[in-house]
Amino acid sequence: MSLTPAGEPRQKITVASLREKKLQHQPITCLTAYDYAAARLVDEAAIDIILVGDSLAQTMLGYENTLAVSVDEMLHHTRAVHRGVKHAFLIADMPFGSYHVGTDEAVKNATRFIKEGGAEAVKMEGGEKRADLIRRIIDAEIPVAGHIGLTPQSVNVMSGYKVQGKSLSAIEQLMRDAVALDRAGVACIYLEGIPREVAAMITAEVATPTIGIGAGPDCDGQVLVIHDILNLTFAPAAKFVRRYGDAAALITDAVQAFRADVTSRQYPADSESYHLPKETQQALETVLERKRWMQR
Repeated sequence: MSLTPAGEPRQKITVASLREKKLQHQPITCLTAYDYAAARLVDEAAIDIILVGDSLAQTMLGYENTLAVSVDEMLHHTRAVHRGVKHAFLIADMPFGSYHVGTDEAVKNATRFIKEGGAEAVKMEGGEKRADLIRRIIDAEIPVAGHIGLTPQSVNVMSGYKVQGKSLSAIEQLMRDAVALDRAGVACIYLEGIPREVAAMITAEVATPTIGIGAGPDCDGQVLVIHDILNLTFAPAAKFVRRYGDAAALITDAVQAFRADVTSRQYPADSESYHLPKETQQALETVLERKRWMQR
């Protein structure tokens, strides 16, 4: 039986249990994962939600932003993560272009993430203007996570990664977006890059759990990119990122130590090498000795 860090039996996280956490005022935890190893470690650490974010475009594939990543690339990573998850609720990002062209195409792509990727929900950016599409996908028995505020797929429209909801009109639009998603029946709403005060208002207004990233401590839960908390990105961290480890230094030190041991012939040692059985070694020495004798 799998246990939580507190020693309690682990339960599978579902849409219903996420809502129950909000009702009970129990903080919801969420991290990204993009491969099997990370997914296993995150899941075994009792994180509630694992998000296969389109941020893998930058963290795993080296793209400039999230716009370039494809459905097939997202599915590839979602399948790998799915194999490592037993208890967390698994959400996959629908990448740019996968739900922007038409409803039928959006439902088809969302279905692929469930059938082929093993995801339990898909995440889509946008609020009020996406509500009808989200309802259509939910009608197809596919849970949807909403995402409003700083939406990275809109980076060109927003003219960069800027905090949203700083004016009264922008706050009003965010409130409308959140209410529209709530009424559409989303599983949760990601609030990214908005003032704490606005996130608190939204969280109090909607029945749906809110998951913040750069939205202050008053959301129902928090999400961060795993590469950010482990210092595995090659760019300055955003204001809201807290580093919990330095995997970059760990990897660099290990790689440099390996190189030093190989170049100084300290690796591998005899104890790290395989050996012939004694009988085979003796027979081989006899054969080699005979060959040397014949060559004299």
